[in-house]
Amino acid sequence: MYEIADVEQALRRAAPHRLVSVVEDALRERCDALRVELRLADYGLRTLQLVERTPGADLSVPIHDSPQGRAFDSQEPYAVQGPASVLLHLPVTVRGDRLGVLTAELPPGTDPRPLFPGLAQVCDALGHEILVAERDTDLYVLARRATRLTLAAEMQWQLLPGRSCARPEFALAAHLEPAYAIFGDNYDWSVSDGRLTLTVTNGMGEGIEAALLTNLAINALRNARRAGLALVDQAALADQAVYAQYRGGAFVSVLLLSFDLTTGEVEAVDAGSPRVWRLRGHSVESIDFEAQLPLGMFEDTVYVPERFTVQPGDRLLFGSDGVYAAVSPAGESYGDRALARALRGTRLLPPTHVPQAMLRELTAHHGGGLLEDDALVVCLDWCGAASTVAV
Repeated sequence: MYEIADVEQALRRAAPHRLVSVVEDALRERCDALRVELRLADYGLRTLQLVERTPGADLSVPIHDSPQGRAFDSQEPYAVQGPASVLLHLPVTVRGDRLGVLTAELPPGTDPRPLFPGLAQVCDALGHEILVAERDTDLYVLARRATRLTLAAEMQWQLLPGRSCARPEFALAAHLEPAYAIFGDNYDWSVSDGRLTLTVTNGMGEGIEAALLTNLAINALRNARRAGLALVDQAALADQAVYAQYRGGAFVSVLLLSFDLTTGEVEAVDAGSPRVWRLRGHSVESIDFEAQLPLGMFEDTVYVPERFTVQPGDRLLFGSDGVYAAVSPAGESYGDRALARALRGTRLLPPTHVPQAMLRELTAHHGGGLLEDDALVVCLDWCGAASTVAV
């Protein structure tokens, strides 16, 4: 279509709030686009929200019942041929993190297929620039809100690294409910040369107090990780930080894992309530660790690492106690049998779809009413290094 470098340079030079206009100008010039709009997925992953108001456009469209949502879910371009124009919907994704959908209205009769490669590059460049621009403008953050966030949820969402991440060795995704009023549940990940570090957190309490506690724990863990400390030392430093602040009056449950991207060996520190299940083939089993004290419960707790190995094709599911301990009207915990059934039933879905599917199953198990606690689900598909993948 045209040299992507032209658009990339224009996006880099543009004011943070002008990114959509830059793309629209480029597509008008290069492929006669009539209009362009950008929609970002809301925090609940239920709707796609319009970034800039466009006359006649809906501010919100559902992800699961719209042409834009089809492109978002499939992560493939989707064209709708009409008598007056062609609407081309394209996913905007950065390193596996699904941000939203770019829609270009093209003249009637346009064959969009030759445009796909060039437009995919435009969407890739736009996604990267959105992440950079969010440091300087609230435009894209505000667009993700279908309703107002509680202050506690605002604090928690600002901690998160993203909602999904993909590398040749793995793909992972996570979701929190209730999305607009979360309290203490959180997750974090970091990928470096040869290693993935994953943290699943369940802070005690509610509201601002829970958010403050989780913020302290997550940032203490990051500080220790970025200092190059071993996994058990990361837990120990965060334990000391929480205890120094709360003197045992508040604590944080956390599951810390470090994956070797070459061998699949996993080092784990289980300091509380988050749990993990493994789907291998059609078999689901809970991976149980020796229970250790949550962060901040006592002074100078010593943590001991445990190890297991993942194989190419394994799917790991991590859940907070708001997931596995949720009870049905008959009194059965979701983690007893229903979770394993749901995990097997979603095995053909990509990991980006699994957390929400599991949470829908959880809501049905609970009787359809509001959940009584935060519910956090993280799904990790392990592909393994190229040398370890069976042919």
